[in-house]
Amino acid sequence: MLSAPGKGGNATRAVNAGRREEWTGKVVNPPIWRGSTHLYETSAELKRGHPNEDGYFHYGRRGSPTQWSLAEALTELEPGACGTLLYPSGVAAISGALLGVLKQGDVLLMTDNAYDPSRMMTHSLLSDFGIETRFFDPLDLEGFAGHFCDRTKAVLLEAPGSLTMEISDIPALTTIAREKGALSLIDNTWASPLGLPALERGCDIAIMSLTKHVGGHSDVMMGSVACRDTQLYTHLRQKAQALGIVVSPDDAALALRGLRTMPLRLKHTAASAVKLAEWLSKRPEVAHVLCPMLPGAPGHDLWQRDFTGGCGLFSILLKDADIAMQSRFVDALDLFGIGYSWGGFESLAIPFEPSRARSATSWPPSGVRREDRLGVRLAIGLEDADDLILDLEQAFRHMTNT
Repeated sequence: MLSAPGKGGNATRAVNAGRREEWTGKVVNPPIWRGSTHLYETSAELKRGHPNEDGYFHYGRRGSPTQWSLAEALTELEPGACGTLLYPSGVAAISGALLGVLKQGDVLLMTDNAYDPSRMMTHSLLSDFGIETRFFDPLDLEGFAGHFCDRTKAVLLEAPGSLTMEISDIPALTTIAREKGALSLIDNTWASPLGLPALERGCDIAIMSLTKHVGGHSDVMMGSVACRDTQLYTHLRQKAQALGIVVSPDDAALALRGLRTMPLRLKHTAASAVKLAEWLSKRPEVAHVLCPMLPGAPGHDLWQRDFTGGCGLFSILLKDADIAMQSRFVDALDLFGIGYSWGGFESLAIPFEPSRARSATSWPPSGVRREDRLGVRLAIGLEDADDLILDLEQAFRHMTNT
């Protein structure tokens, strides 16, 4: 007997979410329903059609029990959500949500530490539709209200910030946005709803790259958009359908499989990340550890207040390093692969220097020397933390030995 939807702890909810008998039949997992065409009994039934809701066969683009089960599971895991939409990638989810709530002449406020593809779509996509984007400092709470005008319709948040891991005051920012008549959207991929109930913290739309924690095995690309308002959900659903957005049932099945173990993986990678962050904070080669889960790190107080969990993604700034040293460190890593993405079972590392991806803030920020501006983002996987520490230790030796 499955527990009632939304009941129990994170692990219990992840196991049971979306597993109603209409989707699964007499088996544990929803079967993979592959089909572009759904058949009708009579021409009268064809003419009458079906409600535009999950659970009603109509045509392949509207999905099948495989996709419906995943969408329902994500809704059950997102406190305050009335529905969830699926997109073929995380970037598609971001662009789909933004294009769904903005129109020509509108202004979007975007956090200055946003995911780089989000920044790129401001001039490669949104501007083509006559949508203006203005960037803001997510840590300047006092100055936030001053960025709004009568054309500001939406705010895109991200917490923590991409690469540099700043934690902003989400409830305060969303309260101001609501008072100004704007919707608040958040890229909540880092924490997921298991670590940050974003809709309960004031956001209207929560976006996730399911490619990361939900998929969990680096073999599927997908995104999701959860809404707390039924009218907004219906509007975005119609927009996505008009664009022909659909996800593969095979990919949905992979995401469902990953979803069942996501709480365990998040717990493991977060614990390993804190252990590594503590060790790195004592290394002479490290100037700063950018990990909001680490006591004393920037943003830790807000993380403690608003978050219930984290993950294995954080960054470090190398002390007195040049690009050659930064490259030697990353190249010497053995257990860490070099590659984009994160949230899979394997550890990854990428070098970064975000000064060119800033519009409203500067890099390095106050309190960080220019000599310490070069960083490395670490995505901690499921390997033993002690083995990862040994790998980092030998990479530091390569970095300092010329």
